[in-house]
Amino acid sequence: MRQTTFFQQRRVLVIGLAKSGFAAAKLLHELGAMVTVNDQKPFEENQEAQQLEQWGIRVICGGHPLELLDEPFDFVVKNPGIPYTNPMVKKAIEKGLPVVTEVELAYHISEAPFIGITGSNGKTTTTTLIYEMLQAGGKQPLLAGNIGLVACEVAKEARADQWLVTELSSFQLAGIREFRPRISVLLNIFDAHLDYHGTKEAYAQAKANIFKNQTKEDYAVVNADDELVMRLAENIQAQKVLFSATKVLGQGAYIKDNVVYWNDEKVIAVSDIVLPGKHNLENILAAVSAAKLAGADNEAIRQVLTTFTGVKHRLQYVATVDGRRFFNDSKATNILATQKALAAFENDAVILLAGGLDRGNEFDALLPYLRNVKAIILFGQTAPKIARIAKQAGIETIEYVDNVEKAVPVAYQLSKPGDVILLSPACASWDQYKTFEQRGDIFINAVHKLK
Repeated sequence: MRQTTFFQQRRVLVIGLAKSGFAAAKLLHELGAMVTVNDQKPFEENQEAQQLEQWGIRVICGGHPLELLDEPFDFVVKNPGIPYTNPMVKKAIEKGLPVVTEVELAYHISEAPFIGITGSNGKTTTTTLIYEMLQAGGKQPLLAGNIGLVACEVAKEARADQWLVTELSSFQLAGIREFRPRISVLLNIFDAHLDYHGTKEAYAQAKANIFKNQTKEDYAVVNADDELVMRLAENIQAQKVLFSATKVLGQGAYIKDNVVYWNDEKVIAVSDIVLPGKHNLENILAAVSAAKLAGADNEAIRQVLTTFTGVKHRLQYVATVDGRRFFNDSKATNILATQKALAAFENDAVILLAGGLDRGNEFDALLPYLRNVKAIILFGQTAPKIARIAKQAGIETIEYVDNVEKAVPVAYQLSKPGDVILLSPACASWDQYKTFEQRGDIFINAVHKLK
């Protein structure tokens, strides 16, 4: 861990616990800060708060009292999931206090340089691919961020000769001040999290924050096929490295004659890649770019791409039951992700399981992708909205169920051997489940019960 006196005797307010808030409070305490933690959950039900108090950290639970901000804090660390419309956060900003997320702390203490990956879709797959490629090349990378490992905890153990491969959400990037990845990756921008950011412009700008502190010594890996991404990267200081699944570039990562190229080097034939779905070619090209920039060789990259079949909850093959193939795409929390999942099975008959949290959007953009969907099973708040589009698409079998678990046996009964049964909700899970992982695990368990 990089030694720093920056936090000593600083008065810091940590708003919101969960994994990231707990880790941030613990780290700041270890670095000599005077930490106050404020969490909504009552103290008697809050194991994290109880643990922090045992370590001598001041804890205030059961609500967010605005008068707490009358105290002279130096800065605020906010749990990424707490929106900027939260009264406590708004008051902190009005008072001129810096409001950051824990990834900013990770940057201050990490000896290792960062590879930061963001985008509306494909972050986890791309992050995992980069990590695996560097690992196969003997680089001993570390994995962190929105992928489930709190960045400041991982950064404590990072060495200068390693890479910290970090998946970054818009929630995290909205709260950075000095965070500077040596290599940044921006995959795509799609309407998402508008309930949090308010507008697509604000959401896109949060994503573009990944570039803001980079210098000409750094690299920015940019999707040449996404117009908005290209606009956001127009005036950045970092060296731009483009990737494209549709154009022959000559420089960067691209496909020519069904071969993946890096600059003028042949890396791997597309037919040798085992990860399914056309959309994953973009993720692969982005990963190849970042891995090559970080020193991975072609042999390591080929080793990964000929064996890597995907990450859990992202178009994950679960099982074949009586000739029916089940796929878990619970991480498809927006329409674009479900579009890409359906496109991966354009030659199959699909039974789609969808629905979840209503964020106010409609689902008309799914219409062109429903041509091969023979039945749709709906649950959650958005079920009526998706049903409207399913009827427009001419899908005759539309079923409503209470939850994902009940959807699985219904899908089995409606299917026949050779069909694909696909959980790809196009919505966040929070109306019924704590996380998309919980939703996906329930789906997996329900499939195994069929067996």
